[in-house]
Amino acid sequence: MINSEDFSKRLEKVIHFYDETAASFAEKIGVQRSSISHILSGRNKPSLDFVLKILSAYPEVELYWLLNGKGQFPKTDSENNSNISKSSSNEKTNISSTNEKEIDRIVIFYTDGTFKNFNKA
Repeated sequence: MINSEDFSKRLEKVIHFYDETAASFAEKIGVQRSSISHILSGRNKPSLDFVLKILSAYPEVELYWLLNGKGQFPKTDSENNSNISKSSSNEKTNISSTNEKEIDRIVIFYTDGTFKNFNKA
């Protein structure tokens, strides 16, 4: 369970880190100003959609840090670099394995919840 008081403190830290006002922060993540106010005051708890909007607009915010204070904010360069190197090594593995297999379809998922499905012609 998320501690609303601690979450609101971390949210305030994010807003101040980016030198935003609550109104400009709300605009950037695509929520109403009152949503920010209600979460900061402890009246409302953050929804999953709210948290995902923050992570989408501000990639330096780490999910686990925002939710429960574990980890760092902002993310360190070493974390970003290790994630890049991990993904590139995974891509190399996947590329070599696709040489033996034939691709049937590709699905691309967008951040707004929509997707495109590309089938083999």
